[in-house]
Amino acid sequence: MAERHFAVEFTASFLSSLESIEAFLAEADAVHAYADLLNQLRGEIIPNLRRFPNMGRLYLDNPPQSAEALSLLASFPPGAASKLRIYLAGDYLILYIVDESRRLASLLSIRHHRQLSFDFDKIWGSGS
Repeated sequence: MAERHFAVEFTASFLSSLESIEAFLAEADAVHAYADLLNQLRGEIIPNLRRFPNMGRLYLDNPPQSAEALSLLASFPPGAASKLRIYLAGDYLILYIVDESRRLASLLSIRHHRQLSFDFDKIWGSGS
């Protein structure tokens, strides 16, 4: 029997994060690294997530300690924080969530390890 893969979707916040990485890398005179990232997404990351959607570690395995971060987590949709996963791919951290019932991995955000942390307000639309 053929293996049934998960779908992988790019959220608006993920696409916005990609644009941010492109600008970050252009400012660092590393435009080629952005093309490499896109190739890595197509050739490795997305195929891996389609086959093994739970391969990333759970975000809450190392829960944040600051009051601000804990407050943001509390504002997430019910059950969302416990499903957040992080996939490490070279210089990039990808935040995503898996919906087992829909067989869907939703890419929420990506950042270069030298960029600031994830923008949860933008991801969940709770920011102004």
